Amino acid sequence: MQSFKSVDPQNMFQSIYDFPDHILRAIEIGKMMNFNHSYNGIKNIVIAGMGGSAIGGDVAKVLTNKELEVPLFISRNYKLPNWVNKNTLVICSSYSGNTEETIASFDDAKNKGASIIGISTGGNLTKKLNKHSLDSILIPNNLQPRAALAFSLIPILFLLNKLDFIDSNILDEINAGVILLKKLRDKYSNENNNNNFSYSIAKNIYNTIPIIYAENNNCEVIAVRWKGQLSENSKMLAYHNELPEMNHNEIVGWENNNDLIKNCSVIWLSDKSDYPRTVIRMKASRDIIGHLAKHHEIISVDGDSRTIRLLHLIHLGDWVSFWCAILHGTNPNPVEKIDKLKTILSKKS
Repeated sequence: MQSFKSVDPQNMFQSIYDFPDHILRAIEIGKMMNFNHSYNGIKNIVIAGMGGSAIGGDVAKVLTNKELEVPLFISRNYKLPNWVNKNTLVICSSYSGNTEETIASFDDAKNKGASIIGISTGGNLTKKLNKHSLDSILIPNNLQPRAALAFSLIPILFLLNKLDFIDSNILDEINAGVILLKKLRDKYSNENNNNNFSYSIAKNIYNTIPIIYAENNNCEVIAVRWKGQLSENSKMLAYHNELPEMNHNEIVGWENNNDLIKNCSVIWLSDKSDYPRTVIRMKASRDIIGHLAKHHEIISVDGDSRTIRLLHLIHLGDWVSFWCAILHGTNPNPVEKIDKLKTILSKKS
């Protein structure tokens, strides 16, 4: 019996392990997707969501940024941008269907005359969509939103494909990525495997404050995901920033408060598709601050396409966050501070 079972009674282990299976199930949902409305004349797209539901939009944006010919914006707020209008497609993504910011965004999109499609397990969002006879994509429930990334990401890609915003190449790459992920999960899920890269990273960073650096518009979305997973699963503060922006301000901050800095670790995420000048900047940045932090992890992975490599990095980060939780002896499932915040807000509505 795995030694961590008592620490993980709600089985986050299985939710992470099942990521490639979730992708396959989400692909089937995507294949069956049909729309009752036409979406002609769309000039921009907004994905409205929060937390684990918004990250699917972030990943979709990165995967399609070299192909998509209309602007795609991720909105994490109650209100949508003022430019949203009848030529905007607003995709409201809320795993529970009850995320108050996303519900408010739905109402704002309706008032602005935008086209709306929803992705949810049900809840108030689906009720509103049904009330107004709008297109709704139902996804499986009984997961933590952060463990349901496949169901917030894959339907968006299918939606963009079926509405002729992108071709099917990315979807083909996703299928190929599943094959790799099924091999990787058996390595990353074994705490007793000396070759488990995810466990070795966790051992190096779990008693530090991780700072994750990556290139803008490429691995930065992976840094956002890693930060979120370390916060929710591992119950650890973690931070991220992007290059080249970090080179114009934050790099100078690695000077004072050395007693704090020496308890930080730095995770450098990169991909072979990073912009060449940013690659040089990242190496130079490591040379400048490398002696200051407690530990550095330089992480890149192989794969036949950028899509496959980014999926790999996502899965790796999920396992790292899980093992950090286990090393802390912390149940990775509860998000008690989020639940407490929701209770406070419900009393002030």
